Amino acid sequence: MGDRWRVEVDRSVCIGSGMCAASAPQGFRLDGARQSHPVEPEADASEALLAAAESCPVEAISLLLAASGDPVFPPED
Repeated sequence: MGDRWRVEVDRSVCIGSGMCAASAPQGFRLDGARQSHPVEPEADASEALLAAAESCPVEAISLLLAASGDPVFPPED
């Protein structure tokens, strides 16, 4: 993919399902309160990160282009 993404988790929405950490363990961790957070605030674009964002049951994960802030996921309508 070649881009860098800013990875954000809305912890007020996160329900701690762990699907993100299971599908992209290099990108997400659950803390002691079972809330997700990105391992790094920016990461190389990857199919695993995108799949994790898409699989979040409450859409708590946002991926943005690091350089511009344009949304990758969820896409703008």
